[in-house]
Amino acid sequence: MQQNLVSIIVPVYNAGNYIEETIRMVEAQTYQDWELLLIDDCSADNSRAVIEAYLTEREQRVSPEETGRQIRLIRREENGGAARTRNTGIAEAKGRYIAFLDADDIWMPDKLTREIEFLQKKQAAFVFTSYEFGDEQARGTGKIVHAPEFLTYEKALSRTVIFTSTVLIDMEKTGRELVYMPVVKSEDTALWWKLLKNGFTAYGLDEVLVIYRRPAKSLSSNKLEAIRRIWYLYRKEERLPLVKSCVCFILWAYRATRRRM
Repeated sequence: MQQNLVSIIVPVYNAGNYIEETIRMVEAQTYQDWELLLIDDCSADNSRAVIEAYLTEREQRVSPEETGRQIRLIRREENGGAARTRNTGIAEAKGRYIAFLDADDIWMPDKLTREIEFLQKKQAAFVFTSYEFGDEQARGTGKIVHAPEFLTYEKALSRTVIFTSTVLIDMEKTGRELVYMPVVKSEDTALWWKLLKNGFTAYGLDEVLVIYRRPAKSLSSNKLEAIRRIWYLYRKEERLPLVKSCVCFILWAYRATRRRM
């Protein structure tokens, strides 16, 4: 485990329209001690071809050490979904720190720098930032989700304010095993709750360092599906009593509605 290295895990599934922009965005980070793990989950589009062409071109402009060290394309043999794909990346990660990035989201150039500084200042294992909703072209819409100062397990149950592409985790503190995502729908939320339930606190950096691209027809914008997922997590994963599940759900629905207004 390399002490200052951030392992950036990007699940790639039919991301041909975005993936080159994603790679360039990571290369433009002011924090340069990173490795980028592009995990292809059996894409049916040109994602792999775009990545391979980019890496071939990159060999002409960077040193041999950087070519082999910083960006890796990892191919899954069968489609497994987001959780299994990210878990493949976690297993392959060489860095002390894990950062998740979805292929269609946008990082500000100083995202990693500011977040590493914040994590070290807080001596934390788990941090996240504020983010802004974006349209299909990732243009900010002005709708910002502000990160609270901190979240405990009980606080997190009633608010899904932690967005995957904003998270940074110190595996030296958590251990690798605890960072693997549960293979369920809303696997990211299930992971945050798992970390919090194990005694870690999530600290929020109230700076907009990520834009969450939301295509009009994306699954995550399907409110009925979101309701089903959160209820499943309460009852099946967390095994909360019915009354507590109802209270958490009401608070979650209220906050989710306000966040989108």
